[in-house]
Amino acid sequence: MSSTIREHILSCGGRIIHHKGFTATGLQEILQAAEVPKGSFYFYFKSKEEFGLALVDYYQAWFAEQVRPILKDETRPPLDRLAGFFLWFQHYFEQEGFIKGCPIGNLTQELGDINPAFREKLKASLDGLISFIARLLQEAKDQGHLSARLETEATARFIISAWQGSLIRMKAVAGPEPLDTFQTMTFEVLLA
Repeated sequence: MSSTIREHILSCGGRIIHHKGFTATGLQEILQAAEVPKGSFYFYFKSKEEFGLALVDYYQAWFAEQVRPILKDETRPPLDRLAGFFLWFQHYFEQEGFIKGCPIGNLTQELGDINPAFREKLKASLDGLISFIARLLQEAKDQGHLSARLETEATARFIISAWQGSLIRMKAVAGPEPLDTFQTMTFEVLLA
């Protein structure tokens, strides 16, 4: 039961923070959205900062659960799985109206340069994604689908940087064009 309430607070608060940002979201808004008293919040989180750090883990776990079937489908070549991963997110952002961006990317932009605890947590989250992409690229390279000269780790870092940039631009245009361009340039040019 306890973890259910904790997850509920993270889910409700996360939806608000994803749209408004961490700093602009007040504790009272989170409490009202989750329909819990302040004492319940502080039972699970010592502070709003601790809540925000837990939110990074929550987002990471939630998105991983959503895309796991795509990434683990070894009947598909690794580059197809990687393309499917980004297409899943494109559909997710379409359902959100192309305006919210990536919750991890948003928190990185908002807090990464002013809060060391967030910086470390967010870097670890992004590094985990980079490592996973590098493994898929290495698998594709081992199967002969990519040039033997391709540096998988650097390419994975570039792909995530390009993806996050595309998500920032997506928010500015409130449409899919940056994500379409990312998909085309990544899979029809860079990894072709």
